[in-house]
Amino acid sequence: MASQRVGILTAGGIAPCLSAAVSCLIESYGRLAPTTEILCYRHGYSGLLRGDSFLVNAEMARSIGFLSAFGGSAIGNSRVKLTNGEDCRRRGLIDEGEDPQAVAAERLSRDGISILHTIGGDDTNAVAAQLADRLCAEGRPVAIVGLPKTIDNDIVPIALTLGASTAAQESSHFFTHIVNECTSAPRMLIVYEIMGRHCGWLTAAAAIRYRKWLDRKKFLPAMGLDRRRWDIHGIYLPEMRWDMGSEIARLRKIMETTGNVNLFISEGAGVETIISEMEREGLDIPRDAFGHVKLDRINPGKWFGEQLAVHIGAEKTLVQKSGYFARSAPPNGVDLRLIAKSTELAAREALAGRSGVIGLDEERGGKLALIAFDRIQGGRPYDVTCKEFRQLCEGIGQG
Repeated sequence: MASQRVGILTAGGIAPCLSAAVSCLIESYGRLAPTTEILCYRHGYSGLLRGDSFLVNAEMARSIGFLSAFGGSAIGNSRVKLTNGEDCRRRGLIDEGEDPQAVAAERLSRDGISILHTIGGDDTNAVAAQLADRLCAEGRPVAIVGLPKTIDNDIVPIALTLGASTAAQESSHFFTHIVNECTSAPRMLIVYEIMGRHCGWLTAAAAIRYRKWLDRKKFLPAMGLDRRRWDIHGIYLPEMRWDMGSEIARLRKIMETTGNVNLFISEGAGVETIISEMEREGLDIPRDAFGHVKLDRINPGKWFGEQLAVHIGAEKTLVQKSGYFARSAPPNGVDLRLIAKSTELAAREALAGRSGVIGLDEERGGKLALIAFDRIQGGRPYDVTCKEFRQLCEGIGQG
């Protein structure tokens, strides 16, 4: 009897879980179905369309465990949307007249794939769901089981996505160093921009962690080591509404009494205003294959810094971004445990012929389960009314 063949790909932006998830999946099949062949597609759906892949040999399988200590993706990522034929043709992934979904489906059949694991965010798994439906309709079903990767933690109905815990920890750690720049000049404004297109979860989680770190620090106010200078003075998320005039007045007062201002800003905060200004000026709005605005090109942190610096009397402004630092980290203990449990269940469900996304299902009390593709949605907003966030805002004096 021929061995079953399983395909694995990682897609979208990287997160602190990808290499570990690939490693744990391979180890899970080694335990549950030792004769299974594992085929890894390089650079996600790009590799699937190109037929760029490799078989995991016995030597790889024996030593794969060390990958859990690595950030990034050992097999590579890319942002490819199988329903965007124009973009796929422009990038040379398909030929003129070809349908990328048809090319991907044919590649899976040609490679003898009976199970496909997609490790990515809501876009990655939405593409996987469409591919699963197409293959089923064509009478060549493939069990597709996704794993939810996003540092934004914004996938419905999943309580905690893979990589989010580590990203929050690393984002907080990043600022424990950057904040010391408050001593580099008088009247310093530090704008700390954190990833989060539609959801402020990561910014809020990093800020909450950072203030807990502050609670453990010793200060010496008489010498200028005043906790107020190292504190967060403002936090801005896409889910929040604020009056810029009132915030300017509040921050100006902090600058006068404390001598510096530190702000945590989610990259999606204020984007609508920035885009409106760019459109009024007739500027092109850069977007990716999924239609998302390329936030690194419009630079929200820089915009915030420029808007505020003059009004609050900053002599020097420093804008810092931790996105690539945080998302490239190896997974922490919380993530490693979740990855191990998720990949084991993913392999079991796939071997049983079922499709969906593995996650901590909020509608089932946070139980780790297989969630139907049609229940998966991205862009879940952060709950700014939750107790932890309200306490954070109260603690920094922001109403």
